[in-house]
Amino acid sequence: MTTTRTGDPKTTDRPAFELRAGGMHVIIQRVPGWLVALVTTVGGAAGTWWAQR
Repeated sequence: MTTTRTGDPKTTDRPAFELRAGGMHVIIQRVPGWLVALVTTVGGAAGTWWAQR
């Protein structure tokens, strides 16, 4: 499938994440900052717990 993009590439909105698997098509337009902070905090805590086991 060919995609044609028009307009200035700097102003064209592109999804932050796009997943296509079979008939499923998931698009995330913008990842909120609080979600990034939560994932990194949980990841750091899990890594610390795993290293000290």
